[in-house]
Amino acid sequence: MFNFPAYVTVWGRLGRISYVALSLAVLVFLVLPILVVIPLSFNSQPYFTYPLPGLSLRWYQEFFGNSDWMLALKNTLITGVASTVLATFLGVTASLGLTSSRIRGKAIITGILISPMIVPLIITAVGVYFAFSPLGLTSSLLGLILAHAALGAPFVVVTVTATLAGFNESLTRAGRNLGASPLRVFFQVKLPLIAPGVVSGALFAFATSFDEIVVALFLTGPDQRTIPRQMWAGIREQLSPTILAVATLLVAISTLLLITLELLRRRSERLRGINGAV
Repeated sequence: MFNFPAYVTVWGRLGRISYVALSLAVLVFLVLPILVVIPLSFNSQPYFTYPLPGLSLRWYQEFFGNSDWMLALKNTLITGVASTVLATFLGVTASLGLTSSRIRGKAIITGILISPMIVPLIITAVGVYFAFSPLGLTSSLLGLILAHAALGAPFVVVTVTATLAGFNESLTRAGRNLGASPLRVFFQVKLPLIAPGVVSGALFAFATSFDEIVVALFLTGPDQRTIPRQMWAGIREQLSPTILAVATLLVAISTLLLITLELLRRRSERLRGINGAV
C-alpha cells in the first residue's frame, strides 16, 4: 500500500503509517458532517433521519422554484461578482504599490490592508453599520458590495503580493527599454505572469462574499437577503430540507473553487520556474 525507501527502519515505517492513519482520521472527522448532510438533501421525506425512506430531487426543485430563494441567489451573485471585481482592482493596485521600492512603512501599510482578515467579523459588521447608516447605505446592495469588497481585498493583496515577490523585474525593464509605456508593460508583460495569483485572490474574495452572513445581517433588509441570510432565516423560522439542498450546492461550488485554486497554484509554480530561469 505504501512505498517506503529500503533504508527506512521498522520504527520509521511504523511512524510513517501512524502519521498517515492519523491524518486520514482527522480528515474524516472534519469532512464527515458534510458527507452526512449531502445524502439528506435527496431525502424524499421532510425528515432528518437515516435510513432514507427514498430518494427525490423535490428539495432542489423547491429551491429553484421558490421566489424567495431565487431572489437570495440573485442578490448573492450580484454582490459576489461586483465585490470581487472591486476587491481585485483594489488588491492588485495595493500589491503593486507594496512591491515598489519607493514606498516606506510597508509593514504598517500591509497590516492595515489585511486587518479585515484579523478583526472579528462582528466588530467589522458593527463598525460598517454605523459608518454606512448616515450615508444611507444600509438595507442596500451597494452597501453590502462595498463591505464585502473590503473583506475580500486582503485576500487579493496577500496572493498577488506573494506572486509579485517571485516576479523577475528585468522583464519590466526590458519592456520599458523597448519603448513600451508602464501601463502597456503591466498589461502585456506583468499581468499575464501574475494572473494565477490575481485569479486566486479573486476566487478567495468571491468565496468570502458568497458565504458571508454576519455583515449581511447588519446591512441587508428583506429585499436584499443573500443565500446565507436566507438559510439563517430558514433555520430560525421553518427548518426544511431545502436548506440541505442549498448547503449541498454550496459545498459543490466550494469544491470547484478549491480545485480551481489548486490548478492555478500548479500553474503559478510552473510560471515561477520559467520566470526564474529567465
